[in-house]
Amino acid sequence: MPSLDIHRNDMVKVLTGSDRGKTHRVLRVFPDKGTLLVEHVRVVKKTVSSKTGQNTRGGIAEQESPIHVSNVALVCPNCGPTRIGHKIEGDIRVRVCKKCGQTLPTKK
Repeated sequence: MPSLDIHRNDMVKVLTGSDRGKTHRVLRVFPDKGTLLVEHVRVVKKTVSSKTGQNTRGGIAEQESPIHVSNVALVCPNCGPTRIGHKIEGDIRVRVCKKCGQTLPTKK
């Protein structure tokens, strides 16, 4: 299973597409496809049918659609959008900002 350098709850900036320039939080990551869901980015409308036994209302709902990981950049708290490097500290491999060299938090 491939791994991605961007994790859930990271702040990312969209680099391409109609939502270019937006900075939002990552909701979900799909490493097998190399995509991720970003909050309020690439929102599409989806028709939802009503379910009789579940008291669900039908209509048109809006939801986020996956965006490719190459179209976003991780946002460093100090220097803004940046690329990600890796460094080994002890036995742990950590993410490092390529601009300022600060260690970025990793998933637990």
